[in-house]
Amino acid sequence: MSAAPLVQARGLGKRYPRVTHPRDRLRALARLVLGRDMPDATEVLADVSLEVRAGESLAVIGENGAGKSTLLKLLTGVLAPSSGVVQVNGSVAALLELGAGFHPEYTGRENLALSSALLGFAPGELRSRIDDILAFADIGRYVDEPIKHYSSGMIVRLGFALVAARRPDLLITDEVLAVGDEAFQRKCVAWIEDYLSGGGTLLLVSHSMYHVRKLCRRALWLHHGRVQAYGDVHDVSQQYLAHEERRIAAEGRRPEAIGTGLEFGVVELRVEGDASELPCARGQGEPLRIEADVHSRDGRVPHLAIGLTRADGTAIYGTSSEMAGATPDRLDAHRFRFRLEFDALALLPGSYLVRAHAMDSEALRLFDTVERQLVVRGESREFGLVRLAHRWSGGGPATVSGGIA
Repeated sequence: MSAAPLVQARGLGKRYPRVTHPRDRLRALARLVLGRDMPDATEVLADVSLEVRAGESLAVIGENGAGKSTLLKLLTGVLAPSSGVVQVNGSVAALLELGAGFHPEYTGRENLALSSALLGFAPGELRSRIDDILAFADIGRYVDEPIKHYSSGMIVRLGFALVAARRPDLLITDEVLAVGDEAFQRKCVAWIEDYLSGGGTLLLVSHSMYHVRKLCRRALWLHHGRVQAYGDVHDVSQQYLAHEERRIAAEGRRPEAIGTGLEFGVVELRVEGDASELPCARGQGEPLRIEADVHSRDGRVPHLAIGLTRADGTAIYGTSSEMAGATPDRLDAHRFRFRLEFDALALLPGSYLVRAHAMDSEALRLFDTVERQLVVRGESREFGLVRLAHRWSGGGPATVSGGIA
């Protein structure tokens, strides 16, 4: 018989009473004490079921307000569910809201002592690991300053360093990788990958689809508090991104470059040698050559991701120089040239987009996006997006078709 899941939720729901006047609080409290339903309650989460077994990694994705953080608080026991049940087996460490569990008046060292006890450290265990924890956090003299003097990034450093020393059965994080400087983010990602390779279990909330796909095998997409999709991380994240593209298109907005600054930017994208904004036309089965020049503000070697999407934003294929271990040509101190070639386009006739994404040297962040329209010509009557090699067989001689793969 297989071991019980580390986390199991069935029919999980959370409702909050609508409170607009002080008397509404009293009314809600009375209903709660008497065990009565709240007919005017706001439903934040409804009928969510999931299961996470040892060694698995699950991402929870969705728009702001979809109920992701509420779900994590229910799973960790911070909140009590309005409906459904949660069962957790094993040791759990959660990094949720910034500073949660830290006392602002206590120093970092004092908070480590308090939080380590709550995490289940044995007596004397913190003393034996304090040097490693402080080295991981790398906050220097601030460890003896009150937490209220810390930046948000420093708080996360301290909290993550303590969790890294504990190595729980299950790690639950909420947007931890979105806070802190780039070097610390790299350190966190490297630690999580090592933690997972050693049999650790991860439940991650993030808006970064790159981190979601890099660290997790499965994903749960929440939409307005309900499960929209649940399964393989690539399938679910593609559905979510396509939904976001449609929503942005419906609002008449152009997707902005991902990131907070142009430390790395795509300065020119050429499809078949053409850098103009006019659509590039290629025949079905013909080769396709893509070149992109990326500017690096501080001269570090960047990475580049190339994606092919349908005109409505549906993702078809994507790859990156980091995945392939490819390095660009350095044109000068700040400019780098990437080349990507497809020997034969497997796309069926139609309109597509070629997207180039400038990434940092560690391939952790996307900083800039440039796109070009691609028109694939042809007279195929086949359906879908791509032509796959196939063979018909039956009573007569076999017919081979689709030499493009």
